[in-house]
Amino acid sequence: MKQLDIESWRNLSKDKMLRFAALMPDMDTEVALKIIEQFPAFKEFALDTVKEIEKAHKSTLKSNDKSQKQAYKAFEDIREILKGELDKDDLTWDQRKFIIELIQENGKQVSQKDSENKEFLNTVLGKVAVFGGGAIAAGVVFLGGKIMLEQDDGINRIGA
Repeated sequence: MKQLDIESWRNLSKDKMLRFAALMPDMDTEVALKIIEQFPAFKEFALDTVKEIEKAHKSTLKSNDKSQKQAYKAFEDIREILKGELDKDDLTWDQRKFIIELIQENGKQVSQKDSENKEFLNTVLGKVAVFGGGAIAAGVVFLGGKIMLEQDDGINRIGA
């Protein structure tokens, strides 16, 4: 609770859900079970967390796609302008060479932009997997803990 700056598990806010889910896999099982006992709506929490992650992920990908399209359109516009300049009959060899070098540089920039985007997507997908996995793992811990507690109750009743 100190790491999340909250006084009670009952009032864990949505903005701290992701942070909590990320902390769960690193917790000792006994500590996680004690927390879950104090957290009445853990299943709903885990499901809400996964939904929030999906929503953020889709928003990020949509924004990235729009940005990529704009960048590629700008690169394409530059190439069209350079091709138009290259078609002029009154250019010297040095001028033609310079325009061809600019077209080559444009191609390198497109390739670099593509590599950067792939790296960005890998990073985003990795974060989603970590946070989503944390939420799912937390849900599994909850369900496993509940089963263990129910089994303990059954054993205690039989032995009593």
